[in-house]
Amino acid sequence: MALSREPANDIGAIVASLGYDPDFNWAWENYKRTIIEIARQKGLKRHLEIGGGRDPLFLPDEIVTLGFDVTLNDISARELSLAPAGYSTVVCDIAGKDAKAILGPERYDIAYSRMVMEHVPDVASMWENIAYTLAPGGVAFSFFPTLYAPPYVLNRLIPEKISRWMLETVFPDRKDDGDNPKFPAYYDHCFSDESKILPILKRAGFSEVVVLPFWGYSYFWKFPGIKQLDAAFTNIARKRQWRAFSSFAYVIATK
Repeated sequence: MALSREPANDIGAIVASLGYDPDFNWAWENYKRTIIEIARQKGLKRHLEIGGGRDPLFLPDEIVTLGFDVTLNDISARELSLAPAGYSTVVCDIAGKDAKAILGPERYDIAYSRMVMEHVPDVASMWENIAYTLAPGGVAFSFFPTLYAPPYVLNRLIPEKISRWMLETVFPDRKDDGDNPKFPAYYDHCFSDESKILPILKRAGFSEVVVLPFWGYSYFWKFPGIKQLDAAFTNIARKRQWRAFSSFAYVIATK
């Protein structure tokens, strides 16, 4: 995908300077680095991490070093209670009707989430609430899995009890008492196809939007035969830029 080569504070140029690669490993390895660089070049100090819970992106010593003021948000007070000490926290449903009143207007410069959007049943409301709490020129950044990658289609179609059992069997750390529990997934507007998501972002009040697709995942790596077939199809989808079969996306939107 061709990215913007405009002035250095342009989002597309920033991501291009980091060496954007559409492989899913790049997305995971560079999510934090991308946020740091966007925040640094645009002077974004007041951060809201959505769904930060027990596993915040930045540790307290990193926050001090980087000069950020980070607030953790989560729908679950219990998840926030498991985070390290030293953070400001706010409990609310990011897509809820009371989120605007709880978060406040123009309170943050950047809001970001990692593997949260697929668990939100009303993504349009989520984006609207985020736009409300961002200052003018603020940035929203969502990293999420996308349809119609086969693992997520299965997760969406299979009853929650069965999909939970399947995931926890392959990945034991995804159990409720593990470090990465599974939450119900809806995949509302979880696409890397810009035509499917730009309208709700524009309605929410964002002026500039960058959508970066990624292909690949590790879900089938323990299944010989299926692994090879899936990898072959994924490689074709990536080469031909079939966004309908991407696996993840970054959506970065400027208010």
